[in-house]
Amino acid sequence: MSTTGNGAAEVLPPRDVPLGGARAMTVRRTLPQRERTLIGAWCFVDHYGPDDVAVTGGMDVPPHPHIGLQTATWLFSGKLRHRDSNGVHEDVLPGELNLMTAGNGIAHSETSTPETTVLHGVQLWIALPDAHRHTGRAFHHHAPRPVPLPGGGEARVFLGTLAGETSPVPTFTPLLGAEIHLPAGATATLDLDPAFEHGLLVDAGEIRFAGTPLRPNDLGHLPTGHPTATLANTSAEPARLVLLGGTPFGEEIVMWWNFVARTGEEIVRARLDWENATPRFDAVQGYPGDLRLPAPDLPNATLKPRGNRR
Repeated sequence: MSTTGNGAAEVLPPRDVPLGGARAMTVRRTLPQRERTLIGAWCFVDHYGPDDVAVTGGMDVPPHPHIGLQTATWLFSGKLRHRDSNGVHEDVLPGELNLMTAGNGIAHSETSTPETTVLHGVQLWIALPDAHRHTGRAFHHHAPRPVPLPGGGEARVFLGTLAGETSPVPTFTPLLGAEIHLPAGATATLDLDPAFEHGLLVDAGEIRFAGTPLRPNDLGHLPTGHPTATLANTSAEPARLVLLGGTPFGEEIVMWWNFVARTGEEIVRARLDWENATPRFDAVQGYPGDLRLPAPDLPNATLKPRGNRR
């Protein structure tokens, strides 16, 4: 359940969720929640690690499908191997964005590499607006440079604009995505787009976000109307944060399994297309083994569109 602190932001705490596959690793999910489905077009935030691969086996997610969204993979440590049915094979490294556009349908796999010892990062989804959700498959890779923040710290801007730095990666709705580092005791005031709502995920450190205290793994939500926000690291260790933002999405979505749609009927069709191995998703080449992640059973209840409750 979300809570409100003494400041302007709402606190969305994490819940533990097993990531798919026979040898599932556990991730901490802060979006979606019952009270909040989206922050801008960001509709999914998974946070994992630091994960000792020697103990857990690391990440091994077999080929699985997506529709109606983009996946943004961002690592703090380790290395992942991305393979998709559009023929893209790309390694994901810390501080580098891999953005995959599913559009009408794509399949991909994600595996930690043999040299990875500690896996740590975030997996993010972006809902595509109705006008573009059947677009063609695409993939973008970007390694942003660090830029200094006023008052201390630095940011790597992987989507949108922050601190005078703009990512070259195109988006279908106005978005912001950045990793932020703050030294112990540092305070930075950021210029924000007041038309955006923002979410701040805390990986390390104790933070006050627009006056609201956040602990590690919390996601703080700041509504529109704020031209600035102050981040204060109140802990004795460096803080690492992920700042997300965007204009309110304004559309209701149906999220189920790996699909983002507008109706339950679209979800049913996508599931059948995946289970029947139609050309809509195609095959992922190069994944070790012939395992393909089966779709779970649909719920008995009708899948209904959801937006933010407030």
